[in-house]
Amino acid sequence: MSIAAASTAASTNTASGQSALDSLSGNFQDFLGMLMTQLQNQDPTSPLDTNQFTSELVEFSGVEQQINTNNAMTQLISLTQSGQLLQSSAMVGKTVAVSTSQMPLQNSSGSLTFTDPTAGTAEITITNAAGTKVLDTTVAATAGSNTWTWNGQDSKGNTQPDGAYNVTVTGTNAAGTAASLPFTVSGTVTGVVENGGTLDVQMGAQTAAFSTVQSVSN
Repeated sequence: MSIAAASTAASTNTASGQSALDSLSGNFQDFLGMLMTQLQNQDPTSPLDTNQFTSELVEFSGVEQQINTNNAMTQLISLTQSGQLLQSSAMVGKTVAVSTSQMPLQNSSGSLTFTDPTAGTAEITITNAAGTKVLDTTVAATAGSNTWTWNGQDSKGNTQPDGAYNVTVTGTNAAGTAASLPFTVSGTVTGVVENGGTLDVQMGAQTAAFSTVQSVSN
């Protein structure tokens, strides 16, 4: 959702709240009309219970206050989300490191950084959205942080289209057995969107939750 869309959503929610208030007001007027009719036609020897009317009046007042509170909260949330979108838009064009299992290929280039507890080799496997293996390569790794860059070519040297590709990194753990290694991928932010109350960053065709961003650089 863009900033303009967030504003539209806030207006829609406000209109919905006003509609609820209008409906409540109409019901209240009907209640008062019925009350007056009952009072005018009551049996003097058996008057109506005023406590019941008082209780119903209190209930109407409570519902009205709840509707007003919900409207205020909805507007506050919408304004907060719009502010977050505006602030996050400054990330567009910057490089981010994201903790995710997908790597964005942008302008035929992708990059990831993995952590290996021991020196040796690591196997990097890349598959496309259809689950087809595109590349399976073994790289030398040092103990600690390692960075690997993909030129967008598959195992046959064919250039793959830009997009989001699934990645796995397998190495050797401290016990000497094969294990998945933690990694982050890097990409250039092309947009920030609102998704169900949370923010997502877009890196070309790939979208990742804002909470997965580990670092931002120019």
